[in-house]
Amino acid sequence: MTTPALLGDFAAAFPEIVRPWAPVLPPPRADGPGPRFVAVNEALATDLGLDPEWLGTEEALSALGARGILPGTTPVATAYAGHQFGGFSPVLGDGRAVLLGEHRTPSGDLRDIALKGSGRTVFSRGGDGRAVVGPVLREYLFGEAMHALGVPTTRALAAVATGDRVFRDGRMPCGAVLTRVAASHLRVGTFELIARSVAPEVTTSVLPRLVSYAAARHHQGATPGAGQALALLAAAVAAQADLIAAWMSLGFVHGVMNTDNMTISGETIDYGPCAWLDAYDENAVFSSIDTGGRYRFGHQPAVALWNLSRFAETLLPLIDDDPATAVAQASGVLETFGPRYQERHLARMRVKLGLTDTQPDDGALVDDLLAGLAESRADYTGTWRALAARLRGETEPDRPGVHPDWLVRWTARLSGDPRETAAEMDAVNPAYVPRNHLVDAALGAAEDGDLAPFERLLAALRAPYAETPDRADLAGPAPAGFTDRFVTFCGT
Repeated sequence: MTTPALLGDFAAAFPEIVRPWAPVLPPPRADGPGPRFVAVNEALATDLGLDPEWLGTEEALSALGARGILPGTTPVATAYAGHQFGGFSPVLGDGRAVLLGEHRTPSGDLRDIALKGSGRTVFSRGGDGRAVVGPVLREYLFGEAMHALGVPTTRALAAVATGDRVFRDGRMPCGAVLTRVAASHLRVGTFELIARSVAPEVTTSVLPRLVSYAAARHHQGATPGAGQALALLAAAVAAQADLIAAWMSLGFVHGVMNTDNMTISGETIDYGPCAWLDAYDENAVFSSIDTGGRYRFGHQPAVALWNLSRFAETLLPLIDDDPATAVAQASGVLETFGPRYQERHLARMRVKLGLTDTQPDDGALVDDLLAGLAESRADYTGTWRALAARLRGETEPDRPGVHPDWLVRWTARLSGDPRETAAEMDAVNPAYVPRNHLVDAALGAAEDGDLAPFERLLAALRAPYAETPDRADLAGPAPAGFTDRFVTFCGT
């Protein structure tokens, strides 16, 4: 058994934006259970080169439950700024999260190991810094689902029920801590904090170091020297275009795309009020705090570009000494987002439709299908599997929204053996996604102490393309009326 040896390189390199953290334990409860693991990701531990056996120890339970500090580490909370729903907040930061340190994987990559729900930090802004079982397991589920679908994402190493009670909305649910693994926690908001510092000397000193650090860690094509900041911007634009194309092809709604929730690495982060489409609807909004629909499903590409524009603004002093030249060069990079997103999204949709080559009318074919689905409010995820079933000649009723004329165009566009095409489609179109009603039910049961629905759903989401009869109830849309009343919350 080997205790993880975590590095503290980020904290050492950027003392200006981190603050030390130590556990602040609530009073002990004589009548309640002690801390316990409710989920442990042994497969992820193995992939990272961590000892899975260590996750079963009291040392691990203490450290990952925010009861103690892992030997050899100095946990820190990190400051960042951010535009939240379009308005700038100059100081945000880890109000309920701490970075334990960085782990170097067997392949040589660095991965942040962090806690979420670990208690107050200097950035808590009056909050208690804690999380509860439902939102913690929600993030666990979504991270594993996105990973299985091939979407860049943070993931959960463990979830610990603390045994404490946390006050939320008139209730006292059980507290919990998530151990999050990320390529890093560098956000657009991290750069905004430094670039918009009230102390110009901080900006001058820290910003070039931050650019070099981010480039070395995530986008090594952005080599040091003149042009590094512009190259980093280009890499982030490409990574985010690819990420949003993946979200849109799958029907994922992030829900809170603030600049502090956009990573430089291109990973999906912060699964607070996220949701999944049942009926196809570009105006779908589920988050209770998104009252204006800023982060609605169909607006996600535009928001991503807006966020990247804020990132570009932070880099202008390093792109060129002449402000006009810097703006022109940054604008040129930002203009690549739209074409790259469109190309990557269309490429994904071609594969979903079983198309093996490209033709000029493919965009219209996709658009017309989506328009039909929107008009009929057809189930998005199920449509793709139904199209494959049709190619196999299975007697399944036509899905609403798939117009007969469109089916003629699509089948004429296909090439090769229909059954082989159907198999290829089933290999990229999931049968199982984190449908909102299933996640709701699983988390409700978990909060009541029954983990069986969570574990069953998790197993299906980890094998999203392998449809089996015993999981038929996990593949269908929500009951009538559920989506109309479904609302998500951040869990803070």
